[in-house]
Amino acid sequence: MTQDVLSTTFAALADPTRRAILARLAGGEATVSELASPFAMSLPAVSKHLKVLERAGLIARGREAQWRPCRIEAGPLKEVSEWVEHYRACWEESFTRLDAVLQQMKEKEKRNARSK
Repeated sequence: MTQDVLSTTFAALADPTRRAILARLAGGEATVSELASPFAMSLPAVSKHLKVLERAGLIARGREAQWRPCRIEAGPLKEVSEWVEHYRACWEESFTRLDAVLQQMKEKEKRNARSK
């Protein structure tokens, strides 16, 4: 996966409206009107969000008679997950060090409380 594709995916995910749309689509296909209903914005505004998601490869639009249902495409999300997973070891190591410091602080507090 190139950095440009990853950047496009992160840019699409940066907006809370687009994340909410993806969350809705995780439950199944929906039309633009169905996706727009929870938001206080126009259909053209929702369509712009959908275009960003579509360019990032996060959704696809089908064609059924006169409607074009949208569905989630999980491929780019898997790529983001794999990229983030690469840094998990760093986070876990940091949390392990933090746990050790907190444990030392608790032990010091206990010693100080006993000596008073």
